[in-house]
Amino acid sequence: MTYEDFNAYCRALTATSYVVQWGGSHVWKVGGKVFSIGGWADESPAFTFKVSDISFELLKEQPGLRPAPYLASRGMKWIQHYAEPGLIDDESREYIRQSHRIVSLGLSKKKQRELGLNEP
Repeated sequence: MTYEDFNAYCRALTATSYVVQWGGSHVWKVGGKVFSIGGWADESPAFTFKVSDISFELLKEQPGLRPAPYLASRGMKWIQHYAEPGLIDDESREYIRQSHRIVSLGLSKKKQRELGLNEP
């Protein structure tokens, strides 16, 4: 996945906003809260996303994936796809979608309604 693909996918998710920060990283937010980051790697494109506890345990030691620098060291369940083989693009998109949902569920119910998130 390229940064262009990453940004297009994140842009298509509900109620997202985009900012470039932290040394040029592509930062995507929902309701003002970060759900995915493109960047933070010197080599190939890197993508960071929040995951469930189970997904964190399954992904953290797979080749090309690691606990996200800085975030995971603070006890947060974030994974970074930083090298091959890592995830195929469809898997990356699904984890980014899940990250968007995990983060949006942490918003107040009022904020979720205002943004049109998590409606039945």
